[in-house]
Amino acid sequence: MGKKYLHEKRKSWVAYVLGMGLLFLLLQAWPSNLWAQQADRLTRYEQRLHELAVLSPGLAEKVTLSVAGASLQEFLRALAETSNTNINVDPNLQLRVYNNFQGETPINILLFIAKEYNLDLGFTGSIISVTALDPSKVRQPARPVQATYDAANKLISLSLENDSLVVVARTITQLTGTNVIVTNDLQGKQVSLFVQGMELGAALRQLAFSNQVKLAETAGGSFVYLPLGPNEENFINGQSELSTRRLPIQQTPSDGNPQFFLDATDNGSGAKLLSIEAQNTPIDQIIKNAAAQVEANYFLFSGLQGNATAKLTNVGFDQLLTSLLRGTVYTFKNDNGIYLIGERRLEGLREIKAVHLQHRSIDTVQAMIPAEWKQGVEIKEFREQNTLLLAGSAPQVNEIASLVKQLDVLVPMILIEVNMLDVRKGHTISTGITMGVSDSVRTGGELLSSNGTDFTFGARSINDFLSRIGTGSFNLGRVSPNFYVRLRALENNNNVEMRSVPKLSTLNGHSAVLSIGSSRFYSVSTQNQIGSLTPQNIVTQQFNEIKAATTIKIKPIVSGDEQVTLNITVDISDFTQDTPINQPPPTSTSKFESIIRIRNEETVVLGGIERYENAETGGGVPLLSRIPVLKWIFSNKTKSKNKVVSVVFIKPTIIYQ
Repeated sequence: MGKKYLHEKRKSWVAYVLGMGLLFLLLQAWPSNLWAQQADRLTRYEQRLHELAVLSPGLAEKVTLSVAGASLQEFLRALAETSNTNINVDPNLQLRVYNNFQGETPINILLFIAKEYNLDLGFTGSIISVTALDPSKVRQPARPVQATYDAANKLISLSLENDSLVVVARTITQLTGTNVIVTNDLQGKQVSLFVQGMELGAALRQLAFSNQVKLAETAGGSFVYLPLGPNEENFINGQSELSTRRLPIQQTPSDGNPQFFLDATDNGSGAKLLSIEAQNTPIDQIIKNAAAQVEANYFLFSGLQGNATAKLTNVGFDQLLTSLLRGTVYTFKNDNGIYLIGERRLEGLREIKAVHLQHRSIDTVQAMIPAEWKQGVEIKEFREQNTLLLAGSAPQVNEIASLVKQLDVLVPMILIEVNMLDVRKGHTISTGITMGVSDSVRTGGELLSSNGTDFTFGARSINDFLSRIGTGSFNLGRVSPNFYVRLRALENNNNVEMRSVPKLSTLNGHSAVLSIGSSRFYSVSTQNQIGSLTPQNIVTQQFNEIKAATTIKIKPIVSGDEQVTLNITVDISDFTQDTPINQPPPTSTSKFESIIRIRNEETVVLGGIERYENAETGGGVPLLSRIPVLKWIFSNKTKSKNKVVSVVFIKPTIIYQ
């Protein structure tokens, strides 16, 4: 029994010694771990402070501070003012500082304060935030990362469970020789993943997808892990590849809030398309959210007033801006990838563009621009260069320039050959005997000539004729010395053919006019009496003009299949007979309009334009001029009959199209 007791006592003593030894080792190791963690934390603080010193040089300049029992807020406020640095202190920190710093930099002072009082330093831009250190942020000793790499087959196996992403990236880099980088924003990120025998790139993408981080591959073959942006998520696209997209922005109507839905999708070529459904939503809210979805850079010169209601599917950011800002006082301009948005009149949003016309005249093109488009746009003409200078908002200027370019096309030139043929047939008969008494009348004239018979007998010839036919018992007597007789029997035949072949050229849609004619004048005498005591008669004579012409007006319109539509107007007027100088000549008029369509270089005939002119005039002794047989002696008559036929041949030829 004694031996057994001694054996048991010896075992308990050994256990005690071993336990105490293990406790001693743990106590020795624990401070070293804490010291290592704190050293790593201070190293990170020092690195960030030196980076911030580039923006705030005061952090690297030496200062002198001496306090005794001042609050931490007052001490750091004095340090911020001395070094011209932005420092924010948690108001819940209730600490008193007793320090004297002579010629020390604010970087070392902040590191000393963080170490002595167990404080955490946070960085937002150029602002340093000082708060109490959260025990949860103190990193525990990292366990070894469970990772193996088959270099021969280039396959990696990972078994991760709440492991630090930084440590995982360092381990993978050491195993594979491929650089895997983690940004500072993911320093505290923990990841979990289990893969077996997977290609390195696929494993890294699976790690990013499973733990909601972004993975980017550089041109040098390195991989970089980045945090997801606001409203971003990982997903598998249609090609079964890892991709990142922004979550749709959606607002549900409640308490009068507007309804709004916005989503962005990749069209496969790298550009993002937007789908939007908005109801009475502020314009600036739509633009800001859409720019965030497509990651577009923009600058607002001023706030955008007004709401919009829209439903668009798969539109680009430029098209969305054009639709939202059309009809408003705002516009936008893409300046090297930055969208400048503001009022149209602001500098930087105005656009100046010179539009040079190649085929059209600036006079005709400017008249075709809608008046609404010209509002707010200044248009200048340079006739020497056939150029329009546009100045105004970029969308309006580009819209007008696009329209002008569409209108600036080559106008066809048409050559029109007109063959005009006039055939005039007719005859005129003038007969009659004229007797009278007149001084200085001589016997003479034409008996049988080309003009017919027109002969005048004087008194001597008549008396001689009477003496020859008289007998001794029968005497016809004699006429007075001034007596005369005029015998007229004339007949004129007309058979005239007139032909003209003019050629006209005109632009498509413009009229070509041909006019051929003559003018005649007749006199009008006016007698005016001037004065009352000794009146005087003043006679004025005025000559009036009467025109008769053949006018043809042709307007060609060329279609796409080289067919020509001709709008033809023909106006024919002519003098029907000759009249004395004091009488206006009578005229006849024919006019018609026609629309025909023929092919290029075909000929159309306009025929059947016939005119019949019949006229009969005469005068003589009353009663005797109407008695048969006697009327040939006691009257003069003129009778005319004419027929005029006009034929027009028209041939259009497209010279240039």
